Amino acid sequence: MPESPRLGFHGGAGTVTGSRFLLEANGKRLLIDCGQFQGLKELRLKNWERPSFDPRSVDAVVLTHAHIDHSGYLPRLVKEGFRGPIYCTPATRDLAEILLLDAARLQEEDAEYANRKGFSKHHPALPLFTEKDARAALHQMEAVEHNAWFQPAGQPVRFLNAGHILGSAFVEIPVVAGTGTTTFVFSGDVGRYDAALHPDPEPLPACDTLVMESTYGDRLHDPTPLVDQICKPFCDTFDRGGIVLIPAFAVARAQLVTLLVRQYMDAGELPTVPVHIDSPMAVDVTDIYGRYLGSDEVDDELGTGHRLFPRSVTYHRTVDESKRLNDLKGPRIIISSSGMLTGGRVLHHLRRLLPDPKNLLVLVGYQAAGTRGRALQDGAKVLKMHGEYIPVRAQFISLDTLSAHADRNELLRWLHSAPANPRTIFLTHGEPASAQALAGRMRSEGLTVVVPKLGEQFEFDSGSSTWRHL
Repeated sequence: MPESPRLGFHGGAGTVTGSRFLLEANGKRLLIDCGQFQGLKELRLKNWERPSFDPRSVDAVVLTHAHIDHSGYLPRLVKEGFRGPIYCTPATRDLAEILLLDAARLQEEDAEYANRKGFSKHHPALPLFTEKDARAALHQMEAVEHNAWFQPAGQPVRFLNAGHILGSAFVEIPVVAGTGTTTFVFSGDVGRYDAALHPDPEPLPACDTLVMESTYGDRLHDPTPLVDQICKPFCDTFDRGGIVLIPAFAVARAQLVTLLVRQYMDAGELPTVPVHIDSPMAVDVTDIYGRYLGSDEVDDELGTGHRLFPRSVTYHRTVDESKRLNDLKGPRIIISSSGMLTGGRVLHHLRRLLPDPKNLLVLVGYQAAGTRGRALQDGAKVLKMHGEYIPVRAQFISLDTLSAHADRNELLRWLHSAPANPRTIFLTHGEPASAQALAGRMRSEGLTVVVPKLGEQFEFDSGSSTWRHL
């Protein structure tokens, strides 16, 4: 008789980052997602610890999407000895190439800077992984289309569209257990309904065990139309001659924000002002979106247009192009990464624009604990950047309407799209308050819900179809 399936929560438990779920079944080990921990220093330090499982023992990785909190540990996993295939959708493979190579370059640059300045506790300071490691991980990737069954280590698996970002998927895995079959679904990140750029999440198939994200499990997105939320603060900023700075993730968020802003301008709902995307990664990602969404790149009078957007937007790829923005006055909009203000070009714009009350800072995504974005949401009056303390005098608004994550009601809507309720739901990829709030709501409906802690493992009892803690 086959061994009982086991589930290990080696990341994405008790936190909204670092998703790593190890499924052991029929003598095989599948790792679903392999993300970096982000945010709080105590979490980031976990990236440097040896994995709590042997990477060499993993038969395959199944990747739900390209975001770094789901994919960013892959190069380190390869560095630690993993040699198996990494399965993902074609768009995820293309986006991961951009994200992982960029992450590797930043790791190497940070290590070189620390060695040059001599402030590292380690001598010499080393990167978490290198570009060579990232390329090795990319070489191990195998692309599979949505809804096509494939067989990692002989185990049937398929991707279904999660509607979160381009290429994102949730994962269905039917496993032989005892004398029958038990089906697992790993949600990855569940997208919004009726959102621009991305389709609605596909319905949840029948499953016995659901491992489900809970990022926004304790809140609802503002139902007010976005244009009504931004019209007055944007127009007031433009009237003052100010600049609207929008930190946005290079994947999906920058494209969505730009598309909507240009549509509002074309419709006359916002004044027409220059819009700049200052992120080489976002430029590359926009090209990938255009390719998969059937929009060819086109030239306009600036040589920077794209059919994804109703009218021309200026892209800034090089450092010199970025620096030119320092000399441009408002009114205008600058969209730059990173979305949580943890690094990237947006920090240079913050240093310049944050002390001036005529400017407006707009946060458009989830801000993890320990990030500068969360500090602003919590009322910070000063931000530390590049060794300096920058006063927060600019106007500030936070919009969750543009989040690519389903809120509580949308998560429940997706859950109830299944033909029957799962027997057990493990809530992951959420901060404790969010996961516990969603668990309480689900339990009130009579559902069996477990909120695992980091490092916990569970074994499935095929006789009772229940899980026991190991």
